[in-house]
Amino acid sequence: MSTYDKPTDSPEGWVAEHTKQYLESNGEEGHIWRNDAPTLLLTTIGRRSGQARRTPLIYGRDGANYLIVASKGGAPKSPLWYSNLEANPEVRIQVGADQITARARDASPEERPRLWGIMSAIWPDYDNYQTKTDRQIPLVVLEPQVER
Repeated sequence: MSTYDKPTDSPEGWVAEHTKQYLESNGEEGHIWRNDAPTLLLTTIGRRSGQARRTPLIYGRDGANYLIVASKGGAPKSPLWYSNLEANPEVRIQVGADQITARARDASPEERPRLWGIMSAIWPDYDNYQTKTDRQIPLVVLEPQVER
């Protein structure tokens, strides 16, 4: 059994329902979410618990890489999943039916404006969220890793 087996999902009602729908349909339902935004399931390892934790997130693409935004709706602090991947950047994502091991990193200052444009085109509220907080909302690049 891998570290990513049997992850804990959010108990939040709509998040739990989205995740359940995504999993039960193998991504057929739930992959495309509100306003036609594509979503993936991100599984991180808890920085303190060591427990796998799964979260549905809107994503974009940049070549082979996947892009996600740690907005938390413009809250003063980043979401917990972001703290987990800062501590352990090895993650698993499910995109539709595909299970992918990836390594997470923050977008570099040079690439951030271009990548932010990709993500705000998919979910324009990201720009609004940034105006609500003093923190720079992290834009995360997920680089697929070759299984060995």
